[in-house]
Amino acid sequence: MAPSSLPDHRAAERPVAVLDVVIPVYNEETDLAPCVRRLHAYLTESFPYPFRITIADNASVDGTLVVARELAEVLPGVGVLHLDRKGRGLALRSAWSGSDAPVLAYMDVDLSTDLAALLPLVAPLISGHSDLAIGTRLGRGSRVVRGAKREIISRGYNLLLRGTLAARFSDAQCGFKAIRRDVADRLLPLVRDTGWFFDTELLVLAQRAGLRIHEVPVDWVDDPDSRVDIIPTALADLRGIWRLATGAIPLTEVRAQLGRAPLTAPSGAVPAGLPRQLVRFAAVGIASTLAYIALYALLRTGIGAQPANLLALLVTAVANTAANRRLTFGISGRRHVARHHLQGLLVFAVGIGLTSGALALLPRLVAHPPRSVELLVLVGANLVATVVRFLLLRIWLFHRRPTSVSPWRSPRSLPGGI
Repeated sequence: MAPSSLPDHRAAERPVAVLDVVIPVYNEETDLAPCVRRLHAYLTESFPYPFRITIADNASVDGTLVVARELAEVLPGVGVLHLDRKGRGLALRSAWSGSDAPVLAYMDVDLSTDLAALLPLVAPLISGHSDLAIGTRLGRGSRVVRGAKREIISRGYNLLLRGTLAARFSDAQCGFKAIRRDVADRLLPLVRDTGWFFDTELLVLAQRAGLRIHEVPVDWVDDPDSRVDIIPTALADLRGIWRLATGAIPLTEVRAQLGRAPLTAPSGAVPAGLPRQLVRFAAVGIASTLAYIALYALLRTGIGAQPANLLALLVTAVANTAANRRLTFGISGRRHVARHHLQGLLVFAVGIGLTSGALALLPRLVAHPPRSVELLVLVGANLVATVVRFLLLRIWLFHRRPTSVSPWRSPRSLPGGI
């Protein structure tokens, strides 16, 4: 690799760029000029910070480099980086590593993504709130125009990432991303891929390092003249996924330097989500109790108190577990559903012990208690069982393990005092 930058005699006249937008190109002599001019005009008119545009030429064999240098001559803030080897990841690594801007971004030369999303993309990085930012074509609020084949491939790829690498970001391959320079300095040496898998590997490393990835829904229109060769790219991506899934990644130092510290609640603070969970649990509990009483009264006309109690509790316990799983604790889908119901039956055993014990104790306190007293005692025992049940559901059954990405960290100052 032999990168070379075109000198810009106007550099001293411009303020230091806050944002460096890299456009990696290969054989784009036709589209390069109109796209760069459009991007430059947008940034000049609408972007509130000093910027730079870096055209990273990936060893083009047509007139792309000539066009790029002509643009750098006439457009303030446009620079050129030429590489003698192909590879989008190589171009981004080279351009980002040599930039002094505190926020680094890239976008595809076809400008498929609506430029109105650029400021929302980089603003959380400029403020220090987030570490990386990605445009997503698969998030709520995104508007996408593209063929069925690319839609299926994109969604299938991101589902594969979720299943194999536990990825929590929604769109790995959208050509619209940004990263803080201090984060890039730590992560780029760990990224091995120099092609199309570069984005995915960078995001997986960031997630595992405990960094915050900000997502912006974008409007995106497919470029029918895309140069991506789908089959070789897919095979390279699969090799990259296998490498990340089976290999050790040295992230300890990065996590210690940049990762967000776990949240520590102040003494006496109410745990996150508890008030809402209590309200929903109470609503489910009231419905379950009414169903239990109705079912017990119905069964009691034909069988004894203990069997009626057992059957009524069993039926309502299964329904209660399903309702709390979905409504109170926000767990959907079939994953772990059998285990949850098995654990729910163990929790149900606590209710059986409390209510059956209350029924067994009642005749010792009141000789021949009427049916109304039986129901009153059962309601009281059920209230106690309900409190115990909520604690067991929250702490044991539906407890969510903390993830590697904590939800908050104090903003840090950007290099250069931004």
